[in-house]
Amino acid sequence: MPIFGFFSPTELLLIIIGGIITLWAQMRVKTTFAQYNKVHSRSGITGAQVAQDILRSNNVNNVEIEETRGTLTDHYDPKAKKLRLSSDIYRSSSVAALGVAAHEAGHALQHHVGYAPINVRNGIFPIANLGSQLAFPLFIVGFLFRSGFMMDIGIWLFLGAVIFQLITLPVEFNASNRALVQLESGGYLARDEIGSARKVLNAAALTYVAATAIAIMHLVRLLILRGASDD
Repeated sequence: MPIFGFFSPTELLLIIIGGIITLWAQMRVKTTFAQYNKVHSRSGITGAQVAQDILRSNNVNNVEIEETRGTLTDHYDPKAKKLRLSSDIYRSSSVAALGVAAHEAGHALQHHVGYAPINVRNGIFPIANLGSQLAFPLFIVGFLFRSGFMMDIGIWLFLGAVIFQLITLPVEFNASNRALVQLESGGYLARDEIGSARKVLNAAALTYVAATAIAIMHLVRLLILRGASDD
């Protein structure tokens, strides 16, 4: 029986589980980053320098590195060909900073060599982004007015967002693998420091795993509601 006219116990459980997973992943990445951001690398090189060196050593000469505001707002913009690092990463020589900077440089390397998953992800991003914004409004309108057609459109649009999340996983894990290889082979981190950088990157990857799991849960919830509407 629906609770408050809309949520069934199963749907409410999915929402609660999703919230717990999200909070856990966010806390994990923040605490892990904070821990290793206090550990300075023996090389003394900054995040901005390591990113620049990785790009240069891999013949990526058309990507500009910028300092940006915020905390852990680091990202690679393939359209602008810019690698943006937050101040905590750009200016720091901590093990965590080098790991994050190298990870973002890893995305630039993916783009440079034509890594298929990142090309697919970048290609479907506009559609997936639009779909994630329209899916729930269309589905709710369809649910309220008993329009199976509109609910189905909402489900298909949200399925595109789920596919985007699934494609994101190999992109992120591959960027981290590239980062660790570059950090060790380039001598930016000693072998015993690589393990710490790996912990930071693994914690960050959990946020993407959590986002994917939650997206799947929401899709399941939409499918449950769609099935109930036919009863």
